[in-house]
Amino acid sequence: MTAPSRQELPIGHAVFARYAFPPNELGYCGPADADVLLRGDDPAEVAAHAKAFDGAWPYLRAIADAAGIADALDADVVGSYWVGGELLNRVDPVALLDRLRTAFAGQVTGLLADLDRLARVLAHHSFHVFVVYPWVRFLDREPTTALQVLQDCRIRWGTVDSVHNEHVVMVSRPLTFPEDTLCLGQPTAERVRWRKDGASLITAPTPGDTVSAHWDWVCSTLSDAESDALAEATRTTLDLVNTARKRERDK
Repeated sequence: MTAPSRQELPIGHAVFARYAFPPNELGYCGPADADVLLRGDDPAEVAAHAKAFDGAWPYLRAIADAAGIADALDADVVGSYWVGGELLNRVDPVALLDRLRTAFAGQVTGLLADLDRLARVLAHHSFHVFVVYPWVRFLDREPTTALQVLQDCRIRWGTVDSVHNEHVVMVSRPLTFPEDTLCLGQPTAERVRWRKDGASLITAPTPGDTVSAHWDWVCSTLSDAESDALAEATRTTLDLVNTARKRERDK
């Protein structure tokens, strides 16, 4: 693994690479050769790699279209999908739901087919994790495994408590499942990688930083506004999921 060189990348390409690399490295999402994202030294190569993420790309395209932005890898578009922000409010929920049902037709999904058309559907990564991925269906049968996958796959945020060589200890609110309800629990320390064999997705974090994490990697240092946006988008989607699950149980 070689150290990344991101200075030649447009900001949106670089942000996409940081957040998409962790699951791509694990083979969960996107095409082969995750080092394309880690190297980050060729905008055209990163863009081609991004378009092959059949999970993320429909959301990026939906945000860009709603905002009148030609480039789906525009920095504001990419930031909105992974973190959150005002652009999410420009995407019509009904049109987005139709778009996603078309994009993922024929795939096994979670609650996508069952949502009410008036639901608060967001073009945000949390929606893909909690609604489109089938793991939400396993909460009743294999709650421990399903909860851990959902926790790792969502973009979470927390405060760096300490840095130990290639890892940080960050304090964040983990996903919990009390009384058949998905919610965020009390702040808990977790160990997350920020560098591996000299390669990293961000510059070295410091204690007190608010950072985001995806799977086992720290992806970004967040401003207060960004962490608030991520928290709001996450809460909105959790509320949607809990409402949809309750409606199913009450049938």
